[in-house]
Amino acid sequence: MTTIDNRLVIIVRADPVICGHSVEARNLAETALERGFDEVRIVTWPIDVLERAGLPLKPLDSVLPYSDGIIVERPAPVGDYKVPDGRHLAGITGRLVELFTDGVPTVCLSLYLSPHTIAASDAVRAALGTGLPVNVTTIAEAVGSDVTNVVRTAVEEGRLGAAAHILTSYLSQDYCVAVSDYTRQLIISEAERVDAQHGTRFAEQCRAKITVSYPAIDADAYVDLDDGVLDEVLESRGLERDGYVLFLSRLTHAKGVEELIEGFERSGVHRDKTLVIAGRGPQADAFRAAAAASGVSSRIRFLDDVGDAEKPYLMKGCAAFVLPSKPRPEFVETFGIALAEKMLAGGGPIITTLTGGIGEAIGDHAIVVPVEDPDAIARALVRAIVETTADEREEWAARAREYALQFDRRVVFDRMFDKVVRRAVAVR
Repeated sequence: MTTIDNRLVIIVRADPVICGHSVEARNLAETALERGFDEVRIVTWPIDVLERAGLPLKPLDSVLPYSDGIIVERPAPVGDYKVPDGRHLAGITGRLVELFTDGVPTVCLSLYLSPHTIAASDAVRAALGTGLPVNVTTIAEAVGSDVTNVVRTAVEEGRLGAAAHILTSYLSQDYCVAVSDYTRQLIISEAERVDAQHGTRFAEQCRAKITVSYPAIDADAYVDLDDGVLDEVLESRGLERDGYVLFLSRLTHAKGVEELIEGFERSGVHRDKTLVIAGRGPQADAFRAAAAASGVSSRIRFLDDVGDAEKPYLMKGCAAFVLPSKPRPEFVETFGIALAEKMLAGGGPIITTLTGGIGEAIGDHAIVVPVEDPDAIARALVRAIVETTADEREEWAARAREYALQFDRRVVFDRMFDKVVRRAVAVR
């Protein structure tokens, strides 16, 4: 029987969920194997639960396989059918307890404070309560939407208990990280509001404990793409290099798709360019209706089946990549993983906004427009496609790629684990 000397457990909404942080979990898992972990386990939710939740999901046959040594676990529910949410969370928490008490030195990384960090916190407490040997180091990564959605709602409704549950679970972890400085400051500001309402001291603890760890991206999948494969991918989609404007993200109102459709029509670039809107999400039907009602409906295409292997090539082949995100009560772009991926892939210029943490993702390597401004998007499209030469676009892309290499999975992993793990766990 093979001896396991060290293990990484990642709790996350994993594939097939269309989410930058499910991809980040994959990238960290693969890097952990390279860096000497014997075993990596991704503890996540059953597929049918993800489907019922209404999350945007990739086609299962488009999900790339994990390397040997990475085990994806989807614990079955525990308990009575009358409490479905609790049953599944009990399954995840219970499995974590088993992993924390089997004698293997373990690092546990949770992405999303609610419910994953809460599950990790509860599992550590339960594991210690068993009296069995426990050797676990915990890292909690706040991705942002867990704060804007859950914590902020609790604060606005004056619900100390819900806010305190999340914040105390987060702060109880050995190491607390946030995916951007914007996210770190957001957490602190919400903690300050809790403190002001209830006399607690969360903000002080957050300032002292939270550090920034940018999302991990697999640069190998985006850099030095084969031109022959690029031509094949585009031909299979009926596209030509530099012949289309690309949006590739979840189809939600926060992504600014309506403004992009209007801006594309007003720009005039539709005379010889197609707008490709790639992704899935809850507002897909609404966006299709908006496109159909536009004056350039024949020049707009939707792709809802883009796989992981195809995505980098679509990014490289586009004349411009547009992600005009806007802040919404339910979501704020706390980093912008798709933008960093696009910078690594190359291709035409990026057009985006400075919503949330996007500025940290792009540096000064994108055309920035105001939120909810179709006219500004139209002007930016003309600048990116008509007013820049091929040499200028190539030089722009090279500078952008150099900037984005700081988000490569190995760089991010080493920074995180050099700071928070290697002192506590001997990794071969």
